[in-house]
Amino acid sequence: MPATIPSGAPRVLGLNRTSDASACLMSGAEVDFSTSKERLTRQKHHWGKPGDVGEVYRARLPLDVPLDLVVECYSADREIENFAEYQRELAEALTFRGAPRVVQVSHHLSHVYGSFHPSPFDEAAVLVVDNHGSPARDCTEPWPGSGRDRAPTDVECISHYACSEDAVVCIGKQVWARAAGRPGGLGAFYAALTKSIFPGSSGREGIVMGLAPFGDPEALALPALTVREGEVHVPEAWVRLFHDPREYRWFTDRSGSFDACAALAARGQRVFEDALVEVAGWLRERTGMRDLVYTGGCALNCAANTRLLAESGFERVFIPPAPHDGGTGLGCAVYGTWEVLGHRERFRWGDDYLGPLHPVEPLVQRLRDHSVFRVERPDDLVCAVAGLLASGEVVALYQGRSESGPRALGNRSLLADPRYSVMTTYINEHVKRRQWFRPLAPAVPEEMAGRYFAADRPLPFMQFAVDVLPEARASLAAVTHVDGTARVQTVSARSNPLLHSLLHRFGERTGTYVLLNTSFNGPEEPIVETPEEAFRCFAGMPINALAIPPYLVMRREPVPGPYTL
Repeated sequence: MPATIPSGAPRVLGLNRTSDASACLMSGAEVDFSTSKERLTRQKHHWGKPGDVGEVYRARLPLDVPLDLVVECYSADREIENFAEYQRELAEALTFRGAPRVVQVSHHLSHVYGSFHPSPFDEAAVLVVDNHGSPARDCTEPWPGSGRDRAPTDVECISHYACSEDAVVCIGKQVWARAAGRPGGLGAFYAALTKSIFPGSSGREGIVMGLAPFGDPEALALPALTVREGEVHVPEAWVRLFHDPREYRWFTDRSGSFDACAALAARGQRVFEDALVEVAGWLRERTGMRDLVYTGGCALNCAANTRLLAESGFERVFIPPAPHDGGTGLGCAVYGTWEVLGHRERFRWGDDYLGPLHPVEPLVQRLRDHSVFRVERPDDLVCAVAGLLASGEVVALYQGRSESGPRALGNRSLLADPRYSVMTTYINEHVKRRQWFRPLAPAVPEEMAGRYFAADRPLPFMQFAVDVLPEARASLAAVTHVDGTARVQTVSARSNPLLHSLLHRFGERTGTYVLLNTSFNGPEEPIVETPEEAFRCFAGMPINALAIPPYLVMRREPVPGPYTL
């Protein structure tokens, strides 16, 4: 949280009420906090429900302040049927400076305001791509053709905008009838692809993206997606496969094979990327703009993002650290501040450390006489952690405010030596307890990224999969994926001084100025939020060190590590 609230600045609470529910409190252009409900309840992708403000957010977040405005967004689900209950909850649980004032903004528009206005650009084309957003009847902006007859359940799935500080103009929108088994748009296509390989679950699109490089995208005779005027349609061959994917259930019942699943993932990833590039090219031609802001859940697909950067025709591409639904709480708050209250001062994405701040001293005091762990306060914490990492230890790092997006960027991270492939196996199988093929990401000082990666610009949010330079791959075996790429985070001294110093100290010891950086969470859990949650997660892992500045928590009896198992 900011130490002080700007005098006279409006205070706006943004709430995403449905999938990946989230809340954001802004005071003018300052973000007091932005976080997802899952971080507070420990239930991954936790859906919004009546009672969240009073029972979840007020209990865990600094919301005991007078507000000027609440902005909500809903999506294409049944939560809107609880609208009256949600409004009663706001009136009862919150304090307003005057009469309670609540407005709604539609789903894709909340993505726009959480992405364009905080972007580096004063004007840009904006592309929103996700599984689905609001029903067409509930969209709070017009677009060409929006007056056509639409079924009440038709939902937005791709939206195109031309944006400046003065205006946000929707120039096209694909809506989808949500017909069973017949996906429309890019997000629904990738969701159907994911469920063909991992049925009965949600949120596994990133696993499919990591699986795709193990397959041959030309092995299956499945057609490209059809792109017309910025819209994407799924050919019948894909629809038939999604109705009967029995050959691709290796991960659930061992029918088919791993290679078949990898081939399907590879083909789906390829046609997804091709269509995305074509859609962005259409938007480039329609707007004539040089810069692109890309957002929505599909913007978490790092491999596709890299092709967008290289092939879309835009000179610059910005993707926020929280492009998914968890970022729409912030979008709601920005919309209310900018459009409803007219406070024209822009919050800009500089880093993603927007979660609430939690004191660490209560945990440290509780651990002082612990029988299994000891608490140290090294004279030089960075030096101590660098030594542990260089000796092969995996170190959990907890510091400051949590990341608001789904990537751990050094405040809620597990760090390790990136030089040996045994580390990948150890972390995936023993620490994270997940599929062996999942890639692990590298962090590198921003000023040294070009020594190891094909990165010609800062990449602070882990949103692009770039090539690891051939001469660096042998020394970065644990973070180089099977296709020779890595989802890089560049770290500046301004954005994360401790991690930046640690990268340099590790490099001085080993000659490699890179660390493996993966999220600090257990299997099927959200990233840890509080110091107590961090300790519980750490205590359940086969690792020996938790850095929680200025302290270092160590096991009294070390467990075997990757080089001793």
